[in-house]
Formats: sequence, structure tokens, C-alpha cells
Amino acid sequence: MKLRYTYILFTALTACYYLPANAQVKNNTKKGQKSTPASQNTAKKLGDAASKTTQDTSKKANQNPNEAGAISEEIVVTTSYKPVLADAVKIRRNPDLEDKTPFKAPLSYSAIDKRLTKDNEIQQLEAMKRPPERDSIPTNNYVKGGLGSMKTTFGEGYFSNGADEALQVGGYVKHFAQGSSVFNKQNESRNELGVFGKSITDEHTLRGTINYKRRGVNFYGYNRDIEPQLQFDPQKQTFNTISAEGELAKNYRDVENDFTYAVKANGYIFNNAYNAKENNLVLSGFVNQTVKQFYAGLAASLDLGTQKDSLYSYNNSIIRLNPYIKFQGEKYKIDAGVNITKEFGLSSRFSIFPAAKLEFQVIPKYVRLFAEAKGDINKASIRDFAETNPFIAENITLKNSADRLALSAGLKGTLAPGLGFKATFFRNRVKDMPLFIANFNTNSTNNKFAVIYDDGTATVSGFTGELDFKATDDLNIFGRAEFKDYKMDTEEQAWNMPKFKLTAGTIIRISDKVNINGSLLIRGNAYDRIFDPLSTTFTEPRAVEIKSYVDLNGGAEYKATKQLSIFVQVNNILNNSNPTFLYYNNYGFNIFGGVGYAF
Repeated sequence: MKLRYTYILFTALTACYYLPANAQVKNNTKKGQKSTPASQNTAKKLGDAASKTTQDTSKKANQNPNEAGAISEEIVVTTSYKPVLADAVKIRRNPDLEDKTPFKAPLSYSAIDKRLTKDNEIQQLEAMKRPPERDSIPTNNYVKGGLGSMKTTFGEGYFSNGADEALQVGGYVKHFAQGSSVFNKQNESRNELGVFGKSITDEHTLRGTINYKRRGVNFYGYNRDIEPQLQFDPQKQTFNTISAEGELAKNYRDVENDFTYAVKANGYIFNNAYNAKENNLVLSGFVNQTVKQFYAGLAASLDLGTQKDSLYSYNNSIIRLNPYIKFQGEKYKIDAGVNITKEFGLSSRFSIFPAAKLEFQVIPKYVRLFAEAKGDINKASIRDFAETNPFIAENITLKNSADRLALSAGLKGTLAPGLGFKATFFRNRVKDMPLFIANFNTNSTNNKFAVIYDDGTATVSGFTGELDFKATDDLNIFGRAEFKDYKMDTEEQAWNMPKFKLTAGTIIRISDKVNINGSLLIRGNAYDRIFDPLSTTFTEPRAVEIKSYVDLNGGAEYKATKQLSIFVQVNNILNNSNPTFLYYNNYGFNIFGGVGYAF
């Protein structure tokens, strides 16, 4: 076996040596010289060839090719050549052998025989009608009605002329009535009717409204400390108000040194089921001149009123003048002015109050700091007292109160996308603050409230916080909390004035067809003053606590079609019937529902 490998090696070496040497001899033979036979070269021993492997094989210029033993070039093979291809050059993708020649359709052209026209004038483009957006065509009219527990009847209707940017005309009607059997004739009804119009021209905006409101209640409350519920027929009370308002204002334009103005007139006629009547007319307006970031103007109003009852007839009027200067920059806004008032008729008083505001951007576009100092005369009004407490008696005492100095400061803005807030600290000094007190006695028909005044200057301080979180178009949560502290001058308590009040609500859109709403009211405790029935003279007053209560409401609406919807509303879910005013309890759990239709 070894002999065979030795023979193969010997043959390979002989071939490698002979071939280049033969080629060299052939190439170096000169013309006319006799070539040396190949056998003479091969006669050299194998050892001599091996000893010459270290010789320089390069061809030298001075070397004589005829010198004995000279070799012009020698190639030594040490191993077989194995080419190696780098990994980065390797192609590991098989060729695509499918025939994917795209199809090209035959094209044919035809020349148009038309003369070239040249028109250098720009033609006016024709306006294209905007196509109506999907589900955006508004309906002009909407009606809603329903029935429920506690003899509840409900109805609403809204009407307008449609989407006209220059002229808006419409009207509305509202009705709500409810009654409970817990107390004798615990009933209440509200009815409203109104029409409105608004016209917008290039220079001015004209607006007007006419409204009618009617509210009916019964004096079903009674003094439970004197005797149990009496079998008496409670008196009925109704309030009627006809009001109107008109306004003419110059449209705002973003121009330098703009002059703006507006005039407004509003008034009402009020009466109740007895002899109380009140007429009021207010004429107001303002003029304002703008010079870059500087504003100067004057606002004025004339408040004329008459108030009558079976025991008195008053003229109660006020004139107000409010000159002001405003400065506005990128990060601030300053209003500086005074409020000048003159009362005549019921009271004759001349007063000057501050009227100043300040806003400053603490964090641009997010948080603003604000502060305000103001004062004004609060006109005593039979209508305003009746809207707050519908169980007032006849011939209530009328006296104008005054906010001598109302200070407030706080922060407002945006905490996060969709989360707005406002936090306000306030302090107000009020002269002759009005208060409601129960005026009950052994006469069962006199279960009504009187109006008294804190003779002096009361101080009201506290905090108000507001949040409005609109996470998405389908979720909106809002709330307002108010804390108040009263320091009275002559009265023991701020009668029927709660120190804490929280209102909150939410609107949730489950889908395009289902909406859910909810509201929450938490009212803190308050105090009222009554005469002690155990007193021999029945003239000694004592304080009675009106406990706090929670009112939770909720509702849902389902849109069966674009026009037809079904709704349900649940009120006082916790069935808490604590009173808002002494002996006048709230309605307990009740539910009503109905349908709505848009056209």
C-alpha cells in the first residue's frame, strides 16, 4: 500500500518539474542553435531538482539564458487550490422560474382635429354645492312627553326655522307637574312658553325674546311640634311672570382701534295668587373704544321698578355707572374701574364700589391666576324671593342689600387634556343680608315664611371648586363643591343657608343609540328659627336644625330611529325626603318615562 502512494507522489513531482523546464528550454532556443534533447534534462537526479526549490524563480535582466544550470522560472506547487467564498457574497435565493411576463394591451391613438385657442384671461370658477354630511342634517323641531309615578306629567317642545345663519326664529313650551300623598296636597306644577328671534347683519346683531312662566304650589307644611298633621285645606299659591328682552349690538371685528357698542332693554310683569305685584324695566348699554392693547369704555344701566302688596306700594329704582379701563397682553388681562350706584324710591343711597379684575397666565395655555374685587347693590325683589322659596307669605319686608366688598382669587385652566378646573377663595361683606325664617304659629293657615335682614354687616367667606372632565366625546363628568362660613352681625345663624353644597353630573354615550345621564346633589345641614310652643308668651325663638340630604337621580335614552327616541328618568333613587325648607319635605322616589320625536 505504501509503495503505491510513493509511486503516485513520484510521478506528480516528475511532471511538475519536467513541464516548466521543457517550456523554458523551448522558449530560450535561438534561431539557428541546436536544441538540447529533453532526455538530457530528465537525466538529472531527483535530488538535484529538490535541492533547487529554494532558488529565485524571477527572471533577471542580466542573467544569461545559456549559462549552465540556469532556470528562468520555476513554479512550486505546495498544495491544491481550494477557493473559499465569503458568507456575505453567497446567494441563498432560488431563481424564480415562472414566466410572469405582463400582458400589454394593444393601444390605439386617434388625433383630435381641434384648433388651439389661447385665452390669457382667468375665468371665474363656478361654486360647487357642498354635499350634505352623513347624519348631519339637523331637524328643526322636537317634542317630548311622558307619564310616571306621583301623578307625574311631563312635556316639552322646541321649534325653529332651521339652519339659517342670518335669521333664527323659534319657540318652546314646557310642562312638569307632580304630586305626593305623603302630605295633604303636596303638589307642584311648572309651565313655560316662549318665542325668540335673532338676526345677524354685516354690522349688527339684533336679538329678542318673549317668555311666560307659571308656577303653582300648595302650603302643605305645618308645625309638627304643636300638633300632628291637621285636616285642613292648604292654601294654593301661583306665580305668573311675563318677561321680554331685546338687544342690539355691533358685531366684533378684529381691527385696530375698533369702536363697539350695545344697548339692551329687558323687563317683566309679576304677580301671585294674592295681591303681590311687581313691574321692572332695565335699560342698559355700553360703549367701548379699542386702541391696540388698551380699552376704555363706559357701561350704564337704569333699573326702574315698582312693588305692591296689600300693605304697601314702593318705587324701587337704581342708576348704575361703570367707567372702566382694560389692558390686555399675551399673558395678562387687567380691568380697572368703579361701580357708581344711586338708589331712589325705597332707599336713597349713593355708593361707590370697586370693579377690578386681574388674570395672569402662570402656565401658558394651561393655568391662569385670577383675582377680583367688586361691589354692588342687590335689589330686593318679590319675584326673586319667590323663585328661591315659593312658600313665602304676603307683605314680605323689602330692603336692598349691598355687597360692600367682595374679594375672590384662585386658579383656573386645564390640568390634563379634557380636564378643566376652577378653584376660588372668596370673602364678601354684605350689608343687610336677607334671610328666610319660618313664620308658623297655632293658626294652621299661616304655614309660610317671612323675610328678615341681618341689621349690620355680615361676612361670608369660603371656597368653591369646579371640575369638568371630558375624557372623550362619549363621556363627560362635571361637578361643583361650595363651602361657606357665615359670621352674622345681629342674627344667631344664617337661617336656611347651608354651609356645604355639592352638585355633580355625568353624561355617558354607550353607543349611537343609548345615552345615560346621572346627577347628584348633597346639601349640608342648615338652621331655621321658630317660636317655642312651650313658652308661655310664645315669643321666644329657638333654632331648629334642618338635616342634610342626598338626592341621586339617573336616566337613560334609547334612539330607536333618527326621529324616534324612548327615555326613562328616575328621581331621588335613595328615597331621601328630608326637607329643603322647614316642614316642607322633598318628593320621595319617583320614576317617569315617555317618548321623543324629532322632525
